[in-house]
Amino acid sequence: MRRPSDSLTSADSDTPSTSGWVTLRRVAPYLWPKGETWVKRRVVLALVMLVFAKVISVSTPFFYKAAVDKLAGDAPSGAALMGYAAVGLVLAYGLARLGAVAFGELRDAIFVRVGQRALRKLALETFTHIHRLSMRYHITRKTGGLSRIIERGVKGVDFLLRFMLFSIGPLIIELTMVAALFAVLFGWQYMAVVVVTIAIYVTFTFKVTEWRVAIRRKMNDQDTDANQKAIDSLLNFETVRYFGAAGREAARYDRAMEGYEVAAVKTGQSLAFLNAGQAFIITSGLVIVMVMAAQGVEAGLLTVGDFVMVNAYMIQITMPLNFLGTVYREIRQALVDMGQMFGLLSQPAEITDKPGASMLRVKGGAVRFEDVRFAYDAERPILKGVTIDVPAGQTIALVGPSGSGKSTVGRLLFRFYDVTGGAVKIDGQDIRDITQDSLHAAIGVVPQDTVLFNDTIFYNIAYGRPEATRDEVEAAAKAAKIHDFILSLPDGYATTVGERGLKLSGGEKQRVGIARTLLKNPPILLLDEATSALDTQTEADIQASLREMGQGRTVITIAHRLSTIADADCIVVLEAGEVVEQGTHDVLLARGGRYAAMWARQAAEEAEAA
Repeated sequence: MRRPSDSLTSADSDTPSTSGWVTLRRVAPYLWPKGETWVKRRVVLALVMLVFAKVISVSTPFFYKAAVDKLAGDAPSGAALMGYAAVGLVLAYGLARLGAVAFGELRDAIFVRVGQRALRKLALETFTHIHRLSMRYHITRKTGGLSRIIERGVKGVDFLLRFMLFSIGPLIIELTMVAALFAVLFGWQYMAVVVVTIAIYVTFTFKVTEWRVAIRRKMNDQDTDANQKAIDSLLNFETVRYFGAAGREAARYDRAMEGYEVAAVKTGQSLAFLNAGQAFIITSGLVIVMVMAAQGVEAGLLTVGDFVMVNAYMIQITMPLNFLGTVYREIRQALVDMGQMFGLLSQPAEITDKPGASMLRVKGGAVRFEDVRFAYDAERPILKGVTIDVPAGQTIALVGPSGSGKSTVGRLLFRFYDVTGGAVKIDGQDIRDITQDSLHAAIGVVPQDTVLFNDTIFYNIAYGRPEATRDEVEAAAKAAKIHDFILSLPDGYATTVGERGLKLSGGEKQRVGIARTLLKNPPILLLDEATSALDTQTEADIQASLREMGQGRTVITIAHRLSTIADADCIVVLEAGEVVEQGTHDVLLARGGRYAAMWARQAAEEAEAA
């Protein structure tokens, strides 16, 4: 689906981006971190190697010139290096070239650990920060887009560290040294030609590259669009098959690729124009300098070796200049990509621990929703002053039509969001005053659709408590009534469940989820329509497991099928974000209100289905 990207990335419209200078300032501490002297030593040593490499590189043509003059007998006997044999000068020339390369490679070998450390720390910081961002942020983002931001940003750091430090900097040093040598050895006219040629070359390169950027940005947009469509289609593989839409998906993907193709063709054509223009400018400067040197040789002012040395220097600066357009574009690319990544890092976490937040102290696990008000959007309130008491060790069920706010209650308890009014308390402690880690440790959740990691069954169960022993994992599986099934598999607990657990049935996934939560052993359980997507028999089996799991715990059950919560200690009926009824199953039926009507309707539907 992905192609090696040659394009300048356009910032994701939903992701804030930092400016180039801000980005550079954010990267600098990774090159010169406080308290890590080994990093600073490596940076300094790499820069020393860089200077050695450039000094040797610039001095190399002198040996070439001396060898030519020696062979041609075209220099005064007292001239520097002329006392050496031609073969010795040629060997010195070869050693100098080798030395320049060796010091360059040594520089890279020294610096690579600094660069990789920076990449790792930045990637980890970004990954950790994304997990700290709120549910509100994640449900409005595309996972593929986030992964691309991290991927591009980390690659951008790698490129910037290597090319900014070891390409642009050395190029400037080398061009300055060559221009100064021309002025000293041959006269200011030579330096003027070199400076003017470089100035025209750089101006042309930057102007054309800026023009190409717009084309490349469009190409990247098409690349991102095609990639997103491909990922979306593959994630919905089963749906595509159900509706026989493989051809439709291929056509949709091809339309996106068609736009990429058009932009890519323009990019290739503009690259050809850039290369041709660069070749013309640098060749013109080379020819002018060589003509001047040839005239100097004919006039007896220069030797043949001088002529050769001028050519060698011009060719030497031509090679790095040829990559200037690519380096400039990639540096801009890197700054954009890193700007997106740092923009992501600047996104504030909506839910944070208060300074000095205390750990949750669970005595019995009593939960209270006290006049709770909440809205995902200020103009559309979801909960309107809901008060619910869940005594320690009891089971309470939340029922009501879709959109009544049932699932929102669960999200507020887990503090995916903060209430906009009222409070949620556990054993009298406002959950906004305690650490999120201690809150999450006290609550076990079994959702409607348990999502598993693409790893082994053992890993997925042990996710509830990673330090658990194998015996504890198997005990949790037995309690969830899935141990025997696991043993029947060829690889047992080492069986890989596939992406999102797709190799297991819905009931098997739910049992793994139950085992995972049992292993966590939390005092409070949140069952969010945990069996509504299952068949009747599987639902009955899992309900028995859930009842056993709820023994001695405070349980909040969000239910759609009323028959599953008839034995709850209290049933709360929500409608339009308000509590309209609450009581036991028998009391609510006797009352003949909303709950009784829902019960009668579901009973009629089940009888008709039967």
